[in-house]
Amino acid sequence: MPRVHDIMSTDLTVVSPDLSLRSLVELLARKHIGGVPVLAGSRVVGVVTVDDVLGFLSSEPTVPTVRPEDQDYEGEEEEPEVVEGEEAPGAYFADTLSDAGAEVVERLAASNTPEWDLLAEHSVAEAMTRQVLSVKPSTDVAEAAVLMRDASVHRLLVMERGALVGIVTTTDITNAVARHGVHL
Repeated sequence: MPRVHDIMSTDLTVVSPDLSLRSLVELLARKHIGGVPVLAGSRVVGVVTVDDVLGFLSSEPTVPTVRPEDQDYEGEEEEPEVVEGEEAPGAYFADTLSDAGAEVVERLAASNTPEWDLLAEHSVAEAMTRQVLSVKPSTDVAEAAVLMRDASVHRLLVMERGALVGIVTTTDITNAVARHGVHL
């Protein structure tokens, strides 16, 4: 039976708890990923996902469209430049958030307007999940899949002697099954 080390990703994208949610959303969209480990130095302190950001945004009170100091704003709203044939910068999240309601999608799309940028004003530490689920590289892939299912998560950190060595996702498991490398 294949082990997690056979299918895990070792080329990791990680973030600091101090990173703004705006920068996080831009990173996730650019890399087409749904979540990342959060490290303070070399210590894992959490995981942050698209769902965490949405949950955080939905818990925040609705803010005024314009801050008091921006009321005299007379500039034209700039539309983000999209080159023909390229995917719009927020397309990944628009697809992911299709059932999240227009308000959240509009908030994510409106980063260069005088609108109050809630994402820029909050950090990863405020939205991340602090309870980290992890497995060892030697863990059986089927055991990792059961843990993901039971915990309703899409990624597990792979830890060895307290150090982050990889990540295994539902996509990794699906790809292994599709390649007939894993028989569950």
